[in-house]
Amino acid sequence: MKNCKIYFSLITAFLLMFTLIGCGNMESKNENSQPSKQTESDQQAQSGSFPVTVTDASGSEIKIEKKPTRIVSLMPSNTEIVFALGAGDSVVGVTEWDNYPEEVLEIEKVGGLDFNVEKVLSLKPDLVLAHASSMQNANDYGQIRDIGIPVIVVPNAQSFNEVYESITLIGNAVGANQEAERIIDDMKKRLDVIKEKASKISEDEMKTVWVEIMPEPDLYTTGKGTFIDDILNLIHAKNAAGAYEGWIKFTEEDAILLNPDVILLTYGFYVENPTEKVYQREAWKDVPAVKNKQVFAIDSDKFNRTGPRLIEGVEELASFIYPEVFSK
Repeated sequence: MKNCKIYFSLITAFLLMFTLIGCGNMESKNENSQPSKQTESDQQAQSGSFPVTVTDASGSEIKIEKKPTRIVSLMPSNTEIVFALGAGDSVVGVTEWDNYPEEVLEIEKVGGLDFNVEKVLSLKPDLVLAHASSMQNANDYGQIRDIGIPVIVVPNAQSFNEVYESITLIGNAVGANQEAERIIDDMKKRLDVIKEKASKISEDEMKTVWVEIMPEPDLYTTGKGTFIDDILNLIHAKNAAGAYEGWIKFTEEDAILLNPDVILLTYGFYVENPTEKVYQREAWKDVPAVKNKQVFAIDSDKFNRTGPRLIEGVEELASFIYPEVFSK
């Protein structure tokens, strides 16, 4: 039963990662996405005073009469943004997937991706933060709006620029626009530092990286057109599966032939001692990453949640692959 739960969680996390962050250059805007558009009302919202009107990812203009004091968040990334903005004390409901910051573990749960509308309403929210990746729940959003509760659909960010838009949107909605600007400025500066350091890594010095999304018996990795592939390119590393598109299932034999210098595991939260399990794979003993003890478990939440911690994920990944460059 325990193993079933672990693999169910793994599959769900895998699907969440695919859903929440798609392909495209991390700093360019995906023209097919629907980021919120800046209007005169949005510009007024940036003053931090209420009432404010913002335009969300669905194109709707949402009026918020007063500073929210009871917020229900329907996506972990939304929750992390609210807490980073300093408005965490106003959060009264979150999803069962929320686990950061630690305070959310004590907050009322309203369900998973398919949330419980009645539970949401019972919490008497004055603001609900939804997400564009869950528009299958649009009818439920409509039910909540129909009784006068503002529902803001946050963009399904597929680049850093769109992450910044999400932070700005939520910051305006909760009256923390200045803090939103501070967070975005900090993220941009840290990303610039990463790019500057990466520019010093020559092609001959580039390492080949195998990113393991799911463990054996079904080995899944990430290829071109994924956010992690973009990050590897940004820090001048080679994706071992870069010749393939999207999310790919590999046999153990084929994975070994990629001969990676570094192995990154994204499922450490669900599996105990994941790196040791890789080191114990008899067939992998001659793979450079295993021989040289270059197998690392990374926090996948920092990559599949489009919030302020995204930059931490990039920094950590870079320091694992090139400690001599990025750990200085």
